[in-house]
Amino acid sequence: MIQAEARGGFAGLDACVHCGFCLQACPTFLATGDESDSPRGRIELMRALERGDLAATDPGLVFHLDRCLGCRACEPVCPSGVRYGQGLETARERLAETGGVPWLARAALWMLTAPGVSPLVYRFARLLRATGLPRLLAGWGRVRFAMGMLAATKGGERRGKAQKVSAPAFPRRSPPLPAFLFRGCVMQGLFPHVHDATIRTLQVNGYEVREVAGQVCCGALHAHAGLGDAARALARANIAAFGDGDEPIVVNSAGCGAFMKEYGGQFSARVRDVSELLAANGGPIPGAPLDLHVAYDPPCHLLHAQRVAGPPERLFAAIPLLRLVTVPGANDCCGSAGLFTLVEPAMSRTVLQPKLDRLRAAAPQVVATGNPGCVMQIGAGLAAHGIRAPVRHPVELLDDSYRAAGRYE
Repeated sequence: MIQAEARGGFAGLDACVHCGFCLQACPTFLATGDESDSPRGRIELMRALERGDLAATDPGLVFHLDRCLGCRACEPVCPSGVRYGQGLETARERLAETGGVPWLARAALWMLTAPGVSPLVYRFARLLRATGLPRLLAGWGRVRFAMGMLAATKGGERRGKAQKVSAPAFPRRSPPLPAFLFRGCVMQGLFPHVHDATIRTLQVNGYEVREVAGQVCCGALHAHAGLGDAARALARANIAAFGDGDEPIVVNSAGCGAFMKEYGGQFSARVRDVSELLAANGGPIPGAPLDLHVAYDPPCHLLHAQRVAGPPERLFAAIPLLRLVTVPGANDCCGSAGLFTLVEPAMSRTVLQPKLDRLRAAAPQVVATGNPGCVMQIGAGLAAHGIRAPVRHPVELLDDSYRAAGRYE
């Protein structure tokens, strides 16, 4: 997708035969019942844009494309294999070239991803989070929901950073297999504890995790906003930083992983979600029991975009006594979708609400999901509803299990 020309992006829509299988998979169509808020309807809008029947400044076109979450739940259910996500990003790039990107989205991108700026923003956010005020102020409304999102990022940070793995360090492989860690921007800024857990759990399972200098933001947020040139520049920087080897590049953010798997060439084949590496070769190694009821909420960009479903389940299966709670609609989008929760708050909360109602009824002790935006969105919603279950990355739970088993010094 990174290297696709504009027509190449729209060409992925040509297979659509208007069968309608996508309708019941689309969260915005289910919320509004409007055909133009469905993948089938938006494909017609994109085709009209390509033909020149609609201008890139057409208010209706912009309105309905902006309201798409980009969750790609329509792709797995499509019998024709329509590449909807590719077409959507091509269309949004056309819109951005003509009408620009809304100031709020640009400001968010600048704060979250710009070198020299984002580290300061994340440092301030961590300091504010440490005061406990975000947890106290969490609720509905733009500001209070944002406070809830920040509070949800705390995760297991307080558990420390014991990096050493007890002997035998690599019980399954000698020598250990190398893997490169992608740190990203939001993950590094607000979820470094998930990186620590990723490193430790991979070490237990026979990997030597290496750092890579020169890596940058993956570019997913830029592409979703229509800033294709910026996204491609970031992709080229990452391709250069990670080099031409064949070592796996481990990613613990579903959104980053989905986008990086579409860089193209050999690089894409190297990108692996952390759950994929942990589940490889008969893993992950079992840990100590954790007596927990956990609701797993698969991130859209892991389940629908990357088509990764089994590995997270094998991760949970490696934790004795942990029981997965069945929650209807767990595969449905939470409404986060990168910057969507910021720029389309009303639709975002509408999509989130059914998930919160079902989680309240299921009453899990922990909600687990493998994407930072989902952690923040679901965590903020739970806090606003007064539901006390924390939201954590699955690898954090495996890390806790390994710690309890004495695998760390």
